[in-house]
Amino acid sequence: MSNSIVSINQLSKTFHTNKDQVQALRNINLDIQEGEFITVIGPSGCGKSTLLKIIAGLDLDYQGEFLLEGKNVKGPGIDKGYIFQEPRLFPWLNVERNIAADLNIRDPKVREKVDELINLVKLTGFEKSYPRELSGGMAQRVAIARALLRNPKVLLLDEPFGALDAFTRAHMQEVLLDIWKKNKTTMIFVTHDIDEAVFLGNRIVILKPRPGSIQDIVPVVLPIPRKKTSESFQEIRLQVVNEFEKIEALQSAF
Repeated sequence: MSNSIVSINQLSKTFHTNKDQVQALRNINLDIQEGEFITVIGPSGCGKSTLLKIIAGLDLDYQGEFLLEGKNVKGPGIDKGYIFQEPRLFPWLNVERNIAADLNIRDPKVREKVDELINLVKLTGFEKSYPRELSGGMAQRVAIARALLRNPKVLLLDEPFGALDAFTRAHMQEVLLDIWKKNKTTMIFVTHDIDEAVFLGNRIVILKPRPGSIQDIVPVVLPIPRKKTSESFQEIRLQVVNEFEKIEALQSAF
């Protein structure tokens, strides 16, 4: 695929224990174009987070090939941003210093970038606030801004809105889409929520478990902003649900 920033070829992952071994992923093949928003969904135990950690360079013990911009990944780096389910902010630092992290916020270039990101994630006015003073959604916006500070090639998000209430989650989905539209950062977003996967993704990668492998890849050709109540949205949602039903039927056969 032209302009592929991520290329995954015949990727498999096996966990070894003292008594046994468990294959978490088997023969994953996936090309992701620069600027794409990919959502990854599947039942528990299908290897979604494992795949994300491999892309992040946090797990190098796998078989097959994973390339970022045509090069083998040898570990974590600033070219890959990672967002966890919890914001994981430094409680002793305020918003702007959490975003700056280990960089000197007095540096004019860092200051300019931090201010730009605060505006991008809609936290203007909260620069001096501490994590304890923020809502869950606001704290997660700080984490996203921090991950974007060094202009990563890929932003990886591991169920970042899973702990939020429904209203805040919907708002954060809108915020993230707005960030993506403005920055065109390549994003790979893991979720358990079908509506979220359809709402955010350009393509939905559906994984099946035992071991984790690709069941289907569903394109989402819908205009942004998207309406979850629209007929076209519901048609794609039904397509994903049907794939899940196939997975359930396969699991129940064993």
